[in-house]
Amino acid sequence: MLIDPPIDKLVETVGNKYALVGLLSKRSRTIMEKRHDYLEQENANAITVAAREIVDGKVEGVEEG
Repeated sequence: MLIDPPIDKLVETVGNKYALVGLLSKRSRTIMEKRHDYLEQENANAITVAAREIVDGKVEGVEEG
């Protein structure tokens, strides 16, 4: 279960829940393919890492507003 960052904050950042799902899934797949070693070292979940990047503004495709 995703607790940090909260889903409400993610939806607010992206604009709507449908865009959030698409953005999270695309970024999570990229992280799993390219940063697999990092995930193992940090014992992190790709979705959590992607969600934190979205909230921090590190992912393109996030609505400004």
